[in-house]
Amino acid sequence: MTDLGLVPRPVSIRQTDGAFTVGQATTVVVDPRPDLIALGILAADLLGRVTGRLVEVRYSDEDTEPRDVVRLRLARDDDELLPGDEAYRLDVARTRVDLLARSTAGLIHAVVTLRQLMTEAADGSWSAPCVHVDDAPRFAWRGLSVDVARHFLGLDALKVVVGLMAHYKLNVLHLHLTDDQGWRLHVPSRPHLARTSSGTAVGGGPGGHYSPSDYADLVHYAAARGIVVVPEIDVPGHVNAATHAYGELNPDGVPTPEYTGIEVGFSRLHADLPATAPFLQAVFTDVAAMTPGEYVHIGGDEVLTMAHDEYATLVGLAAGAVRAAGKKVVGWQEIATVPLEPGTVVQYWDTRADPAPFVAAARAGALLLMSPGSKAYLDMKYDEHTELGLEWAGHIDLRDAYDWEPTTLIEGVPAEAVLGVEAAVWTETIRDLDELTSMLLPRLAAVAEVAWTPPEGRDWADFRERVAAHGPFWDRVGFRWHATRQVDWPGSVRSRS
Repeated sequence: MTDLGLVPRPVSIRQTDGAFTVGQATTVVVDPRPDLIALGILAADLLGRVTGRLVEVRYSDEDTEPRDVVRLRLARDDDELLPGDEAYRLDVARTRVDLLARSTAGLIHAVVTLRQLMTEAADGSWSAPCVHVDDAPRFAWRGLSVDVARHFLGLDALKVVVGLMAHYKLNVLHLHLTDDQGWRLHVPSRPHLARTSSGTAVGGGPGGHYSPSDYADLVHYAAARGIVVVPEIDVPGHVNAATHAYGELNPDGVPTPEYTGIEVGFSRLHADLPATAPFLQAVFTDVAAMTPGEYVHIGGDEVLTMAHDEYATLVGLAAGAVRAAGKKVVGWQEIATVPLEPGTVVQYWDTRADPAPFVAAARAGALLLMSPGSKAYLDMKYDEHTELGLEWAGHIDLRDAYDWEPTTLIEGVPAEAVLGVEAAVWTETIRDLDELTSMLLPRLAAVAEVAWTPPEGRDWADFRERVAAHGPFWDRVGFRWHATRQVDWPGSVRSRS
């Protein structure tokens, strides 16, 4: 194990003597192609923010620069890397740094590793120790689900979340965009959804929504940092915001009242109403058209007042609309009880459920995304003294978020059916970015390591030492975070939530 403070822990790291110091002459060098130029600018900006120095970008397809360069390069056929599209290699020498990967996503991970290695000396200079790192993620899907329906988070706040995700090599931002309390995305075919149902939030908060240009901005910003946005339109339950905007979705044709509480399971669509199928078709077609990524999430959870046959019909309509728009379907674990197309992603959250449907779905070709409420729901209280959060899945302190194995979570589901790991944070009690980061940190770092690092590379005692070095970084950035007593944090800490 190593004490260099990297989270998640890389597959292989070897330290040698010396360090690379960012100086006045340090330059980021990339090949002259648009994707690498954009990444080079991002890397130079990151190094500049860390060190307080202006770091320039230079374009060259040569590898002859002798010193003071941070060289980003895509691998050639004869380059040796670990398997996988996101694999990377980082070599830090006294005179230069070389970052190599098969994809820009891999290079982003290499840049993040370099950033985490950098420390400030007493004279104000910044350097990284000389190391050789070979690394690649265990799981392809390493996500964070953020509920913006119960309490709205603006575009700037989500960009901060994206930056935090990238720092821990997460690559999927799942946005829970709709629920009983509010509808947060304007869809052109049904404008009253945002116009009528976006101004509310839990407890009478101000609400809000994203315009198509806001959403496109977020998608682009995330993509530049190696993160894909997966939008969720939650049906056929959690739909009071929809039935408030369009009364024809109700049997009596009358819009439902606004809802600002936190109860679940009372709202629903109706398969036999003539407006329902066109509504699902239009909304999911619009959302798919706005989303460059492969996946659209259809929800499907906590539908408590509907017969199973009707539930299966409505899930089938939503999934069919997503597939017709050229996207892959994701849904919460309840969709495992209905017939699914191979490749559908089933997001597991309630560990109290009967495992049989998940085993059957996996055998039929579904993939499992692991978000167990008792481990990865980061809106759960840390302990009985935590001010924010809920407790239905118990308390989750840092070690709880770290000590679990995704492939053995559901007995009978083969390891190869597990697509990945996703933390989730629900916002019944979370109103702003400070409150959000206080619930995410430090636990998001733990879930990120579960998603990235194989079990043989994970060790709680080692992790708690490495994550301790991240507290001062969170302070410098200005994050509010929870200083759990399970870690010996260095020096003074900024806040205890």
